[in-house]
Amino acid sequence: MSTRALRRLKGKQRGQEALDVGVLSLGDSPEEQAEAEVEEEQLDTANVAKVSPPSSSRKAKKNKAQKNFSNIYELICDAENEAERVSPDEDPESNKGGVPRKNDNKDVENQDQKYEEESTKSGDRLKKKKKKKKTKMTSEDGQVNGTATENIDLLLENLEQSNSMSLQSEDCGGSIRRSVLHVEHRNLNPETELKRYFGARAVLGDQRPRQRNRHFHRSTWMTSPKDSWPRFSRPGISMTLLDSKNGIHCFTFEHNRDYQQVQFKFLEAVESMDPNNIVALLQLNPYHIDSLLQLSDVCRIQEDQEMARDLIERALYSFECAFHPLFSLTSGTSRLDYLRPENRAFYLALYKHMMFLEKRGCPRTALEYCKLILCLDPDADPLCMLLLIDFLMLRSREYKSLLQLYQDWEEHRNLSQLPNFAFSCALCHFHLSQQEDLDPEESDKQRRHADQMLQSALIMFPGVLMPLLDLCTVQPDSAVSSHSFFGPKSQIGQPPALAELTALYVGRTYSLWKEAVVMLWLEESVKEVLRRVDAKDALVEDCQNKRKQRYQSAPRNIHRHVLLSEIKEASSTLPLEVTTQPVMGFDPLPPLDSVISYIRPERQQVGASNESTLSLFFRSLLPNFNIQGGLRQEDDMEVARAGQELNQEVNRLMVAMRDMLANIRFQEPPREDNPYRDEDEWD
Repeated sequence: MSTRALRRLKGKQRGQEALDVGVLSLGDSPEEQAEAEVEEEQLDTANVAKVSPPSSSRKAKKNKAQKNFSNIYELICDAENEAERVSPDEDPESNKGGVPRKNDNKDVENQDQKYEEESTKSGDRLKKKKKKKKTKMTSEDGQVNGTATENIDLLLENLEQSNSMSLQSEDCGGSIRRSVLHVEHRNLNPETELKRYFGARAVLGDQRPRQRNRHFHRSTWMTSPKDSWPRFSRPGISMTLLDSKNGIHCFTFEHNRDYQQVQFKFLEAVESMDPNNIVALLQLNPYHIDSLLQLSDVCRIQEDQEMARDLIERALYSFECAFHPLFSLTSGTSRLDYLRPENRAFYLALYKHMMFLEKRGCPRTALEYCKLILCLDPDADPLCMLLLIDFLMLRSREYKSLLQLYQDWEEHRNLSQLPNFAFSCALCHFHLSQQEDLDPEESDKQRRHADQMLQSALIMFPGVLMPLLDLCTVQPDSAVSSHSFFGPKSQIGQPPALAELTALYVGRTYSLWKEAVVMLWLEESVKEVLRRVDAKDALVEDCQNKRKQRYQSAPRNIHRHVLLSEIKEASSTLPLEVTTQPVMGFDPLPPLDSVISYIRPERQQVGASNESTLSLFFRSLLPNFNIQGGLRQEDDMEVARAGQELNQEVNRLMVAMRDMLANIRFQEPPREDNPYRDEDEWD
């Protein structure tokens, strides 16, 4: 039953205030009102003389006032409310005389004192009947609300205690992972970091919200829509929940039919190798994701960084408007499978936005996006964010978070076998030892950890030192450069996967090692390593055997990360099977076991009979020329046969012309060794 029906059943109307039962009477005469006031004053003086709980006095007043009612259902409802107000622990017979029980709580005594003060004030001042009833009802409601809020506070405290106990009872590793990779909404906004560096006035300036011509957009966390953007309309992307198990929710993006048709047109525009076709497609579909990503790469190559960043932000806004209600950026329980092509664009948009933020000078915000990408699929890590997160943590000076991540993931991910974690954790301990607020004992402890980890990293990955010193423009000592352990032999003898990892780390983080204090610490560690190598330490031979057995071939996600990083030193170490295949900016190096939801239809190719012999000749010079590409469909067999015969004849002609061009030899003219010949003389 609706609230309006209940209100009508009780005889109330909208806008009426809650009145006491004693107020509702039918046509009281002035004499009856005067008698009621006299009785009420007597009751007030009696309440002052003897202390009685408010429930008994309220009950007595309502028993006297229940004479005339405008609606019989009000009596039923008020009786039920009165029955609920009386607690089941109280005995009505024992409280008739107004004597409180011995086992009453302190809260009840406080309520009695409040009621006595209110009754004395009402006895001193003679007011009208309705006003007195209203003030008493509000005071009683205030007491009830006070006890209710106290009960709610107790419930909330119990819930917090139970949640804390449940979190403590969980596995320690899971709690550490949640704390290290926890994403906060406010850190996804680069203005938060810029305000911390330069102040709010320098970042925002005199920006004031314009009241006129103000566009209302959906509130988002990752990007804020701009007035210069086209008007947003649903591009045809939606997100659905695939599975929920053990608190982990698996989602996926989906494309409707209209978006699929736009996607097919985009693939044709990419194959045309003309960026103007992508621009024309974006004019009709301004929020098509892959077109925004591809055109952003074109603008970045043309050094239009502002436009490139704006296109990526527009793509992220389109994605965020399509989020599922259960999808969360901060909980760490939402997953997206990179095997689905619809989800890859979201990964790439986040990665490119993160790189723009890092170049903009916002490493803390970039770190938050890095953690977000890693939380979307921490097991597979399709973009290999573990090769980047240490660099961003060092730049944002999150030293303890990096060490905590290393301790948590070392057991099941072997982070010590990655050069970036081996050197970055040592550098992290060194920076902690240089802090002024540390105790001398703690500082010495951190310095010993730093020395030990850096020496182990240099013994395990000796090929890092010389390229690192080269990029830091530091001339190494002759004893170091001529030694076989750090010399050119260490560079040549590296496995291909290890060479790729070391080149990636050196090309990305060499700027962190340029400090004079860090370089002096590195020099001391290198001398100690050479001493251990000359002493034939057992660790040196052990690490050499590990390098030979491991790092033979890098997985596909590392190659994808190198392509996205665009570091020249690392790109030159990619294998041939990666460099020889075409790499598209909207989907670089797709997985081999992709989950395809819809297939692009085959395009109808023009028959060879419609082309001239000259056009076929120029097409035959292309490396991807296919003779059978011009055949018609089976419904027109005669035309297909004619075209096939013509194509075969043209093919013979093309082969003959190629042989003729290959056998042509240009004979050089005879040289005349005549020193007295005039150079200006005509032949």
